[in-house]
Amino acid sequence: MIEELKALLTEANQELSSASDDAHVEATRIKYLGKKGSLSAVLRGMGKLSAEERPKVGEVANSVKAAIEEALERARAAVRDRALQKDLSREKLDVTLPGRPQKIGHRHPVSLAMDDLIEIFARLGFHVADGPEIEWDFYNFEKLCFPPDHPARDMQDTLFLDQATLPEPPPGAPPTHLRILRTHTSPVQIRAMLEAKEPPIRVITPGKVYRCDSDVTHTPMFHQVECLHVEQGVSMAHLRGTLDAFVKAFFGPNIRTRLRPSYFPFVEPGAEVDISHPLCGGKGCKICKFTGWLEVLGAGMVNPDELTGVGIDPEKYTGYAFGVGIDRLAMLRHGVDDLRAFFENDVRFLSQL
Repeated sequence: MIEELKALLTEANQELSSASDDAHVEATRIKYLGKKGSLSAVLRGMGKLSAEERPKVGEVANSVKAAIEEALERARAAVRDRALQKDLSREKLDVTLPGRPQKIGHRHPVSLAMDDLIEIFARLGFHVADGPEIEWDFYNFEKLCFPPDHPARDMQDTLFLDQATLPEPPPGAPPTHLRILRTHTSPVQIRAMLEAKEPPIRVITPGKVYRCDSDVTHTPMFHQVECLHVEQGVSMAHLRGTLDAFVKAFFGPNIRTRLRPSYFPFVEPGAEVDISHPLCGGKGCKICKFTGWLEVLGAGMVNPDELTGVGIDPEKYTGYAFGVGIDRLAMLRHGVDDLRAFFENDVRFLSQL
């Protein structure tokens, strides 16, 4: 039997040395190593061998199988090499021609805007706070002075999760707890204040938020950053100074700001913040409706009820907060007129920015 195995190896080597293509190599593999191949046929006779002979024959069989597999690999490589040489002989190649350049990617314009915002606020003494995108109604609304029947909830276009999938509510939440996709990054402010327990607190909260809304200036998913500063003696003057420093650092030193009274449940007093239009320099154009101003964010002093709700004494501490859509800032920076273009993954569009 050992002699038969060695004869199989010699025969296989001879066939593979003359293999002309991959099909020939594969046919040889099946002939010798297939389930019904020559090697299996020889090994079926091992049952007739004595106990002393079987290990010796098995060792030879393994070495023969390994040798045939090596010969198959060499034959495949030889076939590929011959095919390449044949192609090269038919077609002349100029190896001095430059290769095809690799297209180099770059950061998404919204990511670049977010990075710039984080850097600007870091220079102003703020650090980044993060929180879950799947949030409790308790943190997203109730802790921010939006009770369940508050009409301001209607402005949020909230996306709710299936009640059957909800885990246990957070401590202090009412029995009718709900789980939602967060509509703003303000719940991160609540979590930051609960975690800090004692001011001073200076955080920004960049991240994704979700609302059931879609048009040229809204998408169901967008990016937002909010700023929170709670400390003794903080006033509207600090808010105005921070806002002015932020927009000048982001858009340029000639940008002006103005505040208009407005209502937000979690600030008191509240204000809409306008900036002089970056593209027309405040002179007036179609985009700003010839006013020279654009509304970019909402701001105000933190509602005392919100401070009380997180265990901070509003008689001792005050704070300000404001939030802005990062995607809209990127739109203004690059002169884009449709927010949805950022998320359509058109490389031709993104490579221009």
